[in-house]
Amino acid sequence: MIRLRRVYEEPSGDEGVRVLVDRIWPRGVRKEALPLDEWPRELTPSPELRHWFHGPDGDFDEFRRRYRAELAAEAPAATLEKPHRLDAEGRTVTLPTSAKDPAHGQPAVLAEVLDEMRDGHRGGHGGGRR
Repeated sequence: MIRLRRVYEEPSGDEGVRVLVDRIWPRGVRKEALPLDEWPRELTPSPELRHWFHGPDGDFDEFRRRYRAELAAEAPAATLEKPHRLDAEGRTVTLPTSAKDPAHGQPAVLAEVLDEMRDGHRGGHGGGRR
């Protein structure tokens, strides 16, 4: 199971493996105060994509398309294998983020890709939510 969670929320006891999906450390959070298992920056959107998305022309559907293309590159695709394997084993993977709306940002797109990998739809991570 893949879960989205804001880093500012108190962790619950059933979050499994916690994988931070922000490129930049969350504002106002001390590193020792945030329980994490992984912080794979290879899975985060490129700085250029992140700036574009948060700029005046940012559009979630286009962001989703571009980010999925970035995730299909060799390094991110290889890094995706670990959370995918944990999810496939039935372990919970929680994607904490500082995003105000995790359902409309990189955590949601990353969760889509991991869900599709679990369901056997590995074809370049294209498309949107089923």
